[in-house]
Amino acid sequence: MAMEDEDNHAAAANAQQKGGHVGEDGACIDRQPDTVARRAGLNPTAGRGSRSAPGSHAATGIRVLKRNMKRNGSRGCVTRKNRFGSRERDWLKGDTQRGCVCLYGGTVDPQPPASGPQASSTPHTDLQLVLCSTTTTVEELCAQRDGHGLYVQLHGDQVRRLDPNERPLQMLYDYLAAVGYAEPVRVQQEAANSDLSCLIRFYSEPPVNADQQERTLLKGIFNVRKGKSQLHKWAERQVILCGTCLIVASVKDSLTGKMHILPLVGGKVEEVKRRQHCLMFSSAGPQAQTYFVNFDALADYQRWHRQASKVVSQTVSLVDLSCYSLEVVPEYLFYSQDITHLNLRHNFMSLQGPGGLLNLPKFSQLKSLNLSHNRLGVFPECVCEILTLTELNLSCNSLETVPLQIGNLQSLQILSLDGNHLSSLPEDLGGLFQLNSLGLSFNNFSHIPAVLERLSAVDKLAMAGNRVESLHLCTLDRMGHLKNIDLRLNRLHCVNSESLEAVSQVTQLDLRDNCLDSLDLSSVCNLETLHCQRNQLGTITLSGFTLRMLHASSNRLTTVNIYPVPNQLTYLDLSQNLLEYLPDWVCDSRKIEMLDVTRNLLSELPSRLLNSLSLRKLLAGNNCLQRVPDLLDHIPLEALDLQHNKLAQLPESLFYKALNLKYLNVSANALDSIPPSSPSEESLSTLQELYLTANHLKENCGALLVGHQNLRVLHIAYNQLLSFPASKLSKLEMLEELNLSGNKLKAIPSTVSSCKRLHTLIAHSNNITVFPEILNLPEIKLVDLSCNELTEIQLPDSLPSTLQELDLTGNSSLMLEHKTLNLFSHITTLKLDQKSTTSAGDSHSGSTPWNHGYSEMSGQRNKLCVSVLAMDRFGDGVEACYGIFDGDRNEEVPRLLQCTMGDVLCEELQHSSIDSVYMCNTFLTSHRKLGMAGQKLGASALLCYIHHEPSDPGGYFSLTVANVGTCQAVLCRDGRPVPLSKVYSLENCTEEMERVKLSKAIITEDNKVSGVTCCSRLLGCSYLSPWVLPKPWVHTEPLCTKDDFLILGNRALFERVSYQEAVCTVQAVRDPRAAAKKLCSLAQSYGCKDNIEAAVVSLHIVEDSCTCEPPVSSTEPRCPPPIAAPAPVTVTPGPTDPVALSSNGVIVSEFNAEASTSEVGSEAGSTASDEPPSSVLASRQERRCSLHPATTLCGIMVPSAVGAGTHLGLFQRQPSCTTFSSNHSDNGLDSDDEAPLEGVISNGSKLEVEVDIHCCAFQLRSGAPDKDLDLAKRGSDYPNGKMRRQNSVVVSATNGCLLAVCGREMADLKKSPSTSSLFGKKLSNGSVVAPEDSHNLIEVALEAPKKKSGYFTAPAQQDPEDQLIVPPSLEQEVREQLRGQRPLVSALPSAPLASIPPSCNDSAWDHSHSPGFPSNLVPGPGPVPLLQHEVYDTAL
Repeated sequence: MAMEDEDNHAAAANAQQKGGHVGEDGACIDRQPDTVARRAGLNPTAGRGSRSAPGSHAATGIRVLKRNMKRNGSRGCVTRKNRFGSRERDWLKGDTQRGCVCLYGGTVDPQPPASGPQASSTPHTDLQLVLCSTTTTVEELCAQRDGHGLYVQLHGDQVRRLDPNERPLQMLYDYLAAVGYAEPVRVQQEAANSDLSCLIRFYSEPPVNADQQERTLLKGIFNVRKGKSQLHKWAERQVILCGTCLIVASVKDSLTGKMHILPLVGGKVEEVKRRQHCLMFSSAGPQAQTYFVNFDALADYQRWHRQASKVVSQTVSLVDLSCYSLEVVPEYLFYSQDITHLNLRHNFMSLQGPGGLLNLPKFSQLKSLNLSHNRLGVFPECVCEILTLTELNLSCNSLETVPLQIGNLQSLQILSLDGNHLSSLPEDLGGLFQLNSLGLSFNNFSHIPAVLERLSAVDKLAMAGNRVESLHLCTLDRMGHLKNIDLRLNRLHCVNSESLEAVSQVTQLDLRDNCLDSLDLSSVCNLETLHCQRNQLGTITLSGFTLRMLHASSNRLTTVNIYPVPNQLTYLDLSQNLLEYLPDWVCDSRKIEMLDVTRNLLSELPSRLLNSLSLRKLLAGNNCLQRVPDLLDHIPLEALDLQHNKLAQLPESLFYKALNLKYLNVSANALDSIPPSSPSEESLSTLQELYLTANHLKENCGALLVGHQNLRVLHIAYNQLLSFPASKLSKLEMLEELNLSGNKLKAIPSTVSSCKRLHTLIAHSNNITVFPEILNLPEIKLVDLSCNELTEIQLPDSLPSTLQELDLTGNSSLMLEHKTLNLFSHITTLKLDQKSTTSAGDSHSGSTPWNHGYSEMSGQRNKLCVSVLAMDRFGDGVEACYGIFDGDRNEEVPRLLQCTMGDVLCEELQHSSIDSVYMCNTFLTSHRKLGMAGQKLGASALLCYIHHEPSDPGGYFSLTVANVGTCQAVLCRDGRPVPLSKVYSLENCTEEMERVKLSKAIITEDNKVSGVTCCSRLLGCSYLSPWVLPKPWVHTEPLCTKDDFLILGNRALFERVSYQEAVCTVQAVRDPRAAAKKLCSLAQSYGCKDNIEAAVVSLHIVEDSCTCEPPVSSTEPRCPPPIAAPAPVTVTPGPTDPVALSSNGVIVSEFNAEASTSEVGSEAGSTASDEPPSSVLASRQERRCSLHPATTLCGIMVPSAVGAGTHLGLFQRQPSCTTFSSNHSDNGLDSDDEAPLEGVISNGSKLEVEVDIHCCAFQLRSGAPDKDLDLAKRGSDYPNGKMRRQNSVVVSATNGCLLAVCGREMADLKKSPSTSSLFGKKLSNGSVVAPEDSHNLIEVALEAPKKKSGYFTAPAQQDPEDQLIVPPSLEQEVREQLRGQRPLVSALPSAPLASIPPSCNDSAWDHSHSPGFPSNLVPGPGPVPLLQHEVYDTAL
């Protein structure tokens, strides 16, 4: 160490003498690169050069510290611990205007330090840490480091050169503030975080992109021959492929001579087989020219062939240079004079330079030019000199004015100016008589520009997202050429029609998302299509002469007047209004095909409507209908939705009069029977989908279903079926999906085997005792038999390869043999319960005031893009954490959030006790930790945290809810729903819509930001910033005794199930898991096709009358790392392990109560003694109430107060999932002569069970010897359950309790093929085991998706840097208390766990086993044997 310090001092002196430079402003830059010490992770202050003298330290504004660090997402990446030392921390202290900027991409030639023979002289890419202030400009930074410029990259997207007067650190701070960080100190800390590079990154040089260079420009010196004649000779020439042409220089190594241009569009590029690596380039036309180019290497040959093939395949001379971070176009592009279409979208084009915009008029044939998203700021007048232009796109460039020179473009036909700041247009624009399309959407116009009156060729007015407050129809009358008017997303309050003159030219009018309360368009006599959704309309008056489509949903309509009768009307949407009856003109319309009156107040349907000869689709759900009129004749109706009404019966003739009916949904009514399919035995029914869920149907309805022989989907869940006729089920041979959940069935008829096309069987929440004969069906994919009374499963010799998911949870009496489990080896998802051996007394004493259940359904999707986080025990107190995540179309982000968000919340609770602060920071930090996966992908997220208020630790509980996106939480209070979340979608949140509009986002017609997402706040999707932000809505609700349960659901759930219905559903079921499954089943039966996720948390909040002593201090950190709750876990087999999976490798089963401690120890070669413990036990623990149970050690025996009994610690549970895999298997057996562990699947399959995988927070109530406290003070720097290596011992410290594992044994565990899976492995749905000595879950979680995409190379996270600290004021008191305690464990017990008295087995779980650990983990008097290998079960 002394020599190392001398080397460091020598390097520092060298840096000060040779590399130090003081600028004019007194800024100091250290040029000595830190290549060895930093890369090896040595002394954090080594090799940094000399610090400025004390006198000049205050004047220091810039300091550059060069580092060589990988950014590939590995564990060797930059972390906060090895990036900063005392110098950096001193710089940041006391002034939030100071900070650190990381510069990437520089290439340096390192000079070795004074003693540095280890330094390499090879140039390499480095990372430079620049300490500066918010006033430091780019010019100052470049002057200090002799740089030529700085570049910034946002969200892994394009790279932009910074202007000399821009301030990088201020940009960084502004970005973090815009994301949602509010505290200046936290902004300063986040700015120095390495993970931030995936959101915003600075470069000292533009990063090189080989693919971009290939697509932009190819050049080199090759052997060239012109023409096909052998008379021509080969010669070395410089060859260039740029744009649409092949350019060949006439002189070698020079471009000064004549350049031969060969247009390639429409030509040919062919391989010359007679010569190696030779291509023939030919132009198109009768006078085609040919060049032969011979390449030196195969790579060059393939590169040129690939790019030239794209050019010759084009039908027009198009050059696409979009998204290349270009400031100028390549000079060689100007040789391609045949270019007609040039796309420069999403670059940073400048006016000046050889390839700047000023030179674009050189393209003599250019017709189409796209300069959108180029941050131009001003309209480039030079484009007005390209007189051949017919199409010009300048959208999203922050333009404020349009120059008068626009009138020069007489050939212009399409002009796009959307997404700018325009408020007026010049009169010269009116001279463009050929202009037929003008885009003015998302600007600042307050009225329709008058110049449009002169643009007679323009037929569409595109002004969505402006500031128009009133529309005068007389203005449209003067613009007789406008047929299509788009004024959605404006501020329209009224549409005035002062004159009686008809507006005859307008045929399409879009007034969606405005503020209209009435609408009279009777003077628009030729109107064909009207969109007026999401206004506040009470009445509508229209002309019906030519009306074809009317979209008027989500208003307050009570009256719709259309005169005359709209005989051309085919589509009518009046859903989500206040209609009590349908107007007469609806029944008189002769051509109406689709009518949607969902969610109104209708009490009846007119008979004429249902007997219409044109109506094909009728949606009348969620009304007050009590009857459906009889059918008088055959009708063409194909789809009928009558769910959520008050129907007691359906028309007797429904099925044989509506012979075209293919879809019928009558769920959530009061039906006790269904009509027959035909009046005779022969049926002509074509019904394919039938939904009868939530009625009063009994088993006699089965006979009436026989006639529907084309039935593919049948949902008859939550009725009163006691059985299903076996003979009738066999007739439904076309059946593909069957849902019989929530009935009273005791068996599924064996004739289900006749349904050869059946792929989905859902029959949870019944009384089924015998497994149905469905595993011989050739197409079966999903079987859900959870929450039944199954006792055994009879399996065929082989299972169908199509079976992907089998859910058997909630069958308390089910016993599976090991042979049965082996047959499930290929199943992707297998869900099983873990048996519990906890006694009733223990369950009561260790219970929490809540328990949960959840359910997920993929619907018609091929993948499950939702995930859930559930921890009934979170931290060392009585707290809980629940969350749901919905990725919409991606599964990666929900899984990453499931893995990391609980740990992030735990960490944030250490820093703040203010709910809005720690919840907001949890979301923002999780957003950052998504890394590269969060750049293009995103997810809605909801997080609920139940806790005591810091100001009143012994008082009532509070519930803090935070969410982004469309996931929601609903609290049932006194039987009524209390919404706790905010839906961040553009349609539901007016203020968010205004914010997005002000930031000039383009909102498409389906109300999606840039056509991507309807949410304005998400975790991830950072490339949509600042339109889509990760800052959550945070709300805290005090809980009381009237609070029964909490419901969490995603968008798909609450779109179909109302808050009140969800509450009533859970009240009727009560069991959280069964309630969650019922919610998902109802949503599916109501028509949902997407992924559905529901979680139900049952609350048992009572008056807190506990006798616990209050905490000593309420200012201590509130929460150590999360304690996981029981939850199903999914295990995915590896591709190389198809047959068997070791029980040791899976680690999915808690030890059986009948297993003795010696049997437990035998699995890992334990030498546990058979003698019972002989030491005196510790004193009795204090009395605890049910709200504050004594927290126990994780898998460690704790002294009890009674006789020779032992207090058994319990495993804590991880709610999400982890992949356990092994290359070797013992088929789930502890040894050859032992029975398999219950609940263990050892066959390489995906498995969902309750599993213990985290060694989580635990607290020692009985104390420890003084030397244990000394060890804690000396050896642990992590008080929150984090781990570190100290003298070859892994130490886990949590609130003063130590868990020490010998380093040799830890290494053995890693090497063991059956236990190595614990260290850094993952599950298919995203959960991970704590990898080694770090809580860096994100690195492992990145491997969770099976699909290997480019997003999963996120940078590594920080290592924890917490410290275990005993306050000095409490140190003496703690010592005195510990002196009176006996040793923690003095001997190894041999008695079976089942023999331990219940009073001694103080369990903290209702469902958990009590595994005994014959190990002495804390030093004490007497012999201390090594920790046995069972420690791996706590997932160290």
